[in-house]
Amino acid sequence: MKDEKLLAVLRLQKSKAIGDILSKKLIATTGDVEKIFAEKPSTLEKINGIGTHALKHLLDKKNLIAAENELKYLRDNNIAYTYFLEDDYPKNLTNCIDSPILIFKDGNIDFSNNSKFISIVGTRNMSSYGSQFCNQIIKDLKEYNPVIVSGFAYGVDICAHKAAIDNDLQTIAVLAHGFEQIYPKVHKKYIHQVNEKGGFLTEFWSEEQPLRENFLRRNRIVAGISKATIIIESAEKGGSLVTADIANSYNRDIFALSGRATDVYSKGCNSLIKNNKANLLTSAEDIVKMLNWDLSSTETKPIQKQLFVDLNENEQKIYDLLFEKGQQLLDVIALECNIPIFQLSSILLQMELKGVLRPLPGKMFEII
Repeated sequence: MKDEKLLAVLRLQKSKAIGDILSKKLIATTGDVEKIFAEKPSTLEKINGIGTHALKHLLDKKNLIAAENELKYLRDNNIAYTYFLEDDYPKNLTNCIDSPILIFKDGNIDFSNNSKFISIVGTRNMSSYGSQFCNQIIKDLKEYNPVIVSGFAYGVDICAHKAAIDNDLQTIAVLAHGFEQIYPKVHKKYIHQVNEKGGFLTEFWSEEQPLRENFLRRNRIVAGISKATIIIESAEKGGSLVTADIANSYNRDIFALSGRATDVYSKGCNSLIKNNKANLLTSAEDIVKMLNWDLSSTETKPIQKQLFVDLNENEQKIYDLLFEKGQQLLDVIALECNIPIFQLSSILLQMELKGVLRPLPGKMFEII
């Protein structure tokens, strides 16, 4: 990405009152991130969701200065990044409407060679029962070569990262702060090992501190980047339950390790299972069967079928997108195909009537 475009992305990311969803709407409406700041304010203000308050922060010159400083940091330190409209962006995150527009990465992360992403989260106060189960399930999953994702925190997080490294699996740590920080500091000793076997991701700028609200934002990346999230021990309230809720909102599979009813750090998992918010997890086989990994070795690349219906230009763009990337959210289709939502809904209905695609729960669509 050229510096001019990256600067515009950073400036947009820095703008207060402009979140990821609204940022994507701005990009889709104007056609390119650089055009946002070249557009007349009066035109931007007419976009649904952009009011006077949001526009004021969007055009704040302080954001440009901050973005220039951050761009210099990225270049000086050779920090890699991935933009949500580029091919190297995590595929599973593209289906999440509130995913970050820009993610920074460090290490040897490769999103292109593996689709088996598993997030493992849980309490910081892990018991020996939880530790033994975490180590065993990752060991049992080794033959399927999954990527193990977690948050680099105490307890379950670091246990999952270490178990992945011990089993020669790629592991990704999603941080709640910038690369100039590390939390907790005691985990500095694991940085090199994680970078060798995977790496670190963060949406936060270099000097961003590990604030409480950042951990909650971080959880949506942990939930969205994987096909399934495993909860290993949790109290009745906690960040891992927030991650489970987010994963459910993304229509991802949730697994929870049950425990004794009297154990404080099993109550959260037991509640998820009891309320049908998570699948009971007893062994690696539960995950393999639910995600159809046992069939992966026999899968062959699908051959695009010949359509016996006429598709117009927009319909063909939508069909090609779904064929290439699989199931997609309504909002993602709108962004990728550059079609306004109000037009897209009608087009999708026509394609459904033609027998080309079908709607799925959660505003998802796939080709038939």
